[in-house]
Amino acid sequence: MGSLWGRTPRRAAPTSLNRLLTLAASRAPDSVTETIKKYGCPGTIYRGSASREGIVRSRTGLVALITVVLVAVVACGPGPAGRSDSSAAPPTADHHAMRLAAAATFPKQVRAQFEQLLGLHALLAVRQMRSVTAAAPAFGQAAGLSLQANTDALSRLVASAYGGGQADRFTQLWQRHLGDLLAYAKGVAGTDTSAKQQARAALLADATAYGSWLAEASKGRVQASDAAAGVRMHVQELMEQADAYAARDYTQAYRIEREAYEHMFTAGAGLAKASVTPEVAVGLDTPPEQLRSAFAMLLGEHLELIIDAQRATFAGAPELQAAGAQVNANTTALAKAMGAIVGPTKAAEFQTAWAGHVEGLLAYTAAVAGNDQAAKTVAKQNLDGFAERLGLYFSDIVKNLLAADPLTDAITAHDAHLINHVDAYAAKDYTRAQQLELEGYQQMLGVANTLVGAIQRTVKPQLPVGGSKTGGGGMACRRR
Repeated sequence: MGSLWGRTPRRAAPTSLNRLLTLAASRAPDSVTETIKKYGCPGTIYRGSASREGIVRSRTGLVALITVVLVAVVACGPGPAGRSDSSAAPPTADHHAMRLAAAATFPKQVRAQFEQLLGLHALLAVRQMRSVTAAAPAFGQAAGLSLQANTDALSRLVASAYGGGQADRFTQLWQRHLGDLLAYAKGVAGTDTSAKQQARAALLADATAYGSWLAEASKGRVQASDAAAGVRMHVQELMEQADAYAARDYTQAYRIEREAYEHMFTAGAGLAKASVTPEVAVGLDTPPEQLRSAFAMLLGEHLELIIDAQRATFAGAPELQAAGAQVNANTTALAKAMGAIVGPTKAAEFQTAWAGHVEGLLAYTAAVAGNDQAAKTVAKQNLDGFAERLGLYFSDIVKNLLAADPLTDAITAHDAHLINHVDAYAAKDYTRAQQLELEGYQQMLGVANTLVGAIQRTVKPQLPVGGSKTGGGGMACRRR
């Protein structure tokens, strides 16, 4: 692609995907033949496959939103550089020092942090439940500590939005919710139908209690039935993924995991809007805020799905295949979102570069799993090249409002989180692996905010007036 793409990374051979599947299959020998047959082409999972179709359909609203926000203005070329409408956008792309649920004093910050924390809650709960069904107590302990830290951060954020008294009630409800999820996972692991039924009933009761809490905390701006329905969907998804995972239906388990993350992430907007008056809530639902939210969700999801694929490498080929399919779906969704902003040609360039970035991360994972120091070195070199390509690409699409070097540094920092994560996970240092996951998730959200801020300054300020019509809120499904 000329000088825009920087230096060309060297290819590791064999391809990272085939190597990963072979290594994973060595932990589950009976599955190797079918896996290699299905995914034998270089980079197939990560460049597009039929397995992504169901997930991508669920993203139609997200891509349509980005189109609504920008399609009328992108064709007009650059406008005057104005101030970003999103207060969440940081001044630089290297934002990995960000801490979730820091003192959130502005409504837009509250929305962003509710989204981030609720999305992360879903993922951490999924992983803790799976650690029970898979009899992995050491990892389960680390995941449980991360889940508790997430709950503590949520409680602080609820206190800042709704007050200390409401935060105390929320914390009691949420802790009971966590305990009942764990009880359900134990019932699944022990094939104890009675225990599962009891836990299910408790989880549904938790949803009703949450609805009552939010109706009161929001001063009636959200109806109890709407809030309870959102939590019922959440717990139903977590129970279904636990059942699927225990039954080794990994395709279903990882698909539901991704949907659960999306639903909880988008629930953050509803929870934030319910904490303020309708007049203030309108400002939380503007197209720029929706755009920031969409990219934050997709880029945070990218990080988490790569982590899933890295960990699945050590679990066997069938699980890796299912995790990889969701990485593929995320890449496709990101490319569609970029296409709504920059057009199909530049979006295709992005998808090629991003797929190379993903392949480089998985090449490093394969090298770790195979204890191949030389391959690890090659993979790191390739990742540096892909980071340079992506930095130049992003700088180009925002017409150099962001310099390429800081963007390259941000992507390199993202790579470092994932490289260090898989090293820690392979060494069974699960506490450090969880810490690196959280830091990497936060950093990608900062990158999303920076890119969206630059995109808004690149196009003419002709964004539509009014809130999104895509629905949303999840746990606060409709406003009254």
